[in-house]
Amino acid sequence: MNRKKFLTSASILALASIPGSKLIAETLKKPSKELPLIDTHQHLADLVRFGKGWTSPPVPGNYDMKAYMEATRNVNMVKAVYMEVAVPLARRHEEALYAIEMCKDKSNPTIGAVISADLLSPDFEKYISQFKGSEYIKGIRYGFRSTESMKDPLLIKNVEVLGKLNMSLDFTISPAWLLPVAELIKACPGTRFLVNHCGNVDPRAFLDPSKITGKPNHDANEWIAAMKTVAENKNVVCKISGIISVSSGYPKSAETLAPGINHCLDIFGPNRVMFASDWPWCLKSNSLEEWVVILKEIVKNRPYKEQKKLFHDNAIKFYSI
Repeated sequence: MNRKKFLTSASILALASIPGSKLIAETLKKPSKELPLIDTHQHLADLVRFGKGWTSPPVPGNYDMKAYMEATRNVNMVKAVYMEVAVPLARRHEEALYAIEMCKDKSNPTIGAVISADLLSPDFEKYISQFKGSEYIKGIRYGFRSTESMKDPLLIKNVEVLGKLNMSLDFTISPAWLLPVAELIKACPGTRFLVNHCGNVDPRAFLDPSKITGKPNHDANEWIAAMKTVAENKNVVCKISGIISVSSGYPKSAETLAPGINHCLDIFGPNRVMFASDWPWCLKSNSLEEWVVILKEIVKNRPYKEQKKLFHDNAIKFYSI
């Protein structure tokens, strides 16, 4: 048995004890036409190099590039985009340089990076402009402090600066904030936006209440309507990620995750969705490989061309990688 077959067999055996793993194991045994994958949301938490104050991964461990490449060894990951990991303010520039270092290293798949910066800082333009023309820095991710901050003239000005620099803005927000952020997106048509983690959809909102634990974080129909309002803006795309670990109280499977994911795919359309692993944060629930298998199962009946756009082509176009 060669190494690749051995690793696949080992993966199947390792999955055998996981609830709902039968489908995953069968998919690994009989893979469909192999897709090239681009991970548009790769976190690295190298605590050995940077210390425990660098960031807080979801489960104990050191999540450096070596660990990432081990996690992706069976999924045909051809490229990746590094995503900031909420390092302390004073170390943001250090993280940006680290991300560039990873991108320059051709021994790994990372080819672009999304860094952290403060959109409410008067010095934002000066800070981000140092990366003007960089082939590696693709944009920033920002955590909005309130819905009111989305209307702040300084924030809007700085979001427009990103567009002028051909950079994008990733954001992760509560479903309750989707409508206000839609207004910001509309106000900045020259900047590209990315809704992270399926708009923080809670899969429980679409499941039988008798089969879940706890109350969903939002109403299903209100979330759908809000996501449609966001998607009306053509300068925004949706990352299919995060849903694997957004909440507990139900089994993680293609069946339970499909409703929220399919809504995202249908609302944004095949040209404005991108696969993302959210590794190692996805490890709160499943391995990266398990997440890929689940998502492939959900989209298996969609045209191969659309699947390839989701897993590969759209990321190439959006990030120019």
